[in-house]
Amino acid sequence: MKRNTPYVSERIKIFAFILCILLATFIVTLLIIPDGRLITLIFIPIFLVYAFVVNYYVVKPYIMVKKTLGLVINGYTINDINTSAYSFSPEYAAVMLRLVEMINDQEMINTTKKQAEFLALQNQINPHFLYNTLESIRSEALIEGVDSVANVTEKLATFYRYTISKIEKYVTIQDELNHINDYMTIQKFRFGDKLNMEVMIEPSDRDYVLHKEIPKLLLQPIVENAVFHGIERKIGKGTIRIRFVLTENRIIITISDDGIGMSYGELEKLRHRISNNSSKYLNDDRREGGIALINVNNRIKLIFGESYGMTLYSTPNVGTDVEISLPLGGNQNEA
Repeated sequence: MKRNTPYVSERIKIFAFILCILLATFIVTLLIIPDGRLITLIFIPIFLVYAFVVNYYVVKPYIMVKKTLGLVINGYTINDINTSAYSFSPEYAAVMLRLVEMINDQEMINTTKKQAEFLALQNQINPHFLYNTLESIRSEALIEGVDSVANVTEKLATFYRYTISKIEKYVTIQDELNHINDYMTIQKFRFGDKLNMEVMIEPSDRDYVLHKEIPKLLLQPIVENAVFHGIERKIGKGTIRIRFVLTENRIIITISDDGIGMSYGELEKLRHRISNNSSKYLNDDRREGGIALINVNNRIKLIFGESYGMTLYSTPNVGTDVEISLPLGGNQNEA
């Protein structure tokens, strides 16, 4: 038997075997010795002690394991059931904690799958109807000489074609930046000169960065989050800056806004929501923010691994930085 192989069941068998030997010896002794009263007086205390030992070390732990497993399956945590009625060893508590994590992970997978199926049904609209309608609006705007409406309608059609078309696994950063430019053109139609964007790449890194492939729709949702929660609520003009930096083995993408920022408490709450990777937050009110950030962070970790993801920084009335860390190579989890 391997050193770390569980062998509780073997111990139970040994206890049962010893118990049978004792009982058999006791019965044989009574049959052989005419007056077995003395032997009986000796064996009864031994038997009672043994029964107590078996009950304490075998039966009670078995019942405890059965009860705690039932509680864990019903949604209780170790902290909920770790009372005076249950005495957990560190090893047992670790096993129960791992079991709770596995159950929660499976629940999150099931919930995310259902949400994905729901979104897929939502997105099963006829794209040709949408594109044709937008093209009709654009044509009418050109006829009437309203070039601004024609331009934003064209960008809107391109934006939704990129968004609701069959999602490729990866696109180049250049493709994602083009998509962000379409989004910003649409938003500028609403905000005018209030909204600006800058993209910063070292000249020596530009070719590599623009041709680097990343998961589709990884950056635009963060830009949209910055507009909605940062710039829109700011008085005066606002700028979104997207900066790309190459390190030895990573590409760091920082999306910054000079919007209203967040207090320390708000920032910590949002960090907690993101780090928990909890699907329950995906149903929260959009006004609370963070839904897009949770989705993006979950996708990064799912595709590339736990070493990569998102980090947030924010200062009230100064702005917010969302830093994304990705590997320079391909999919970490496929390696």
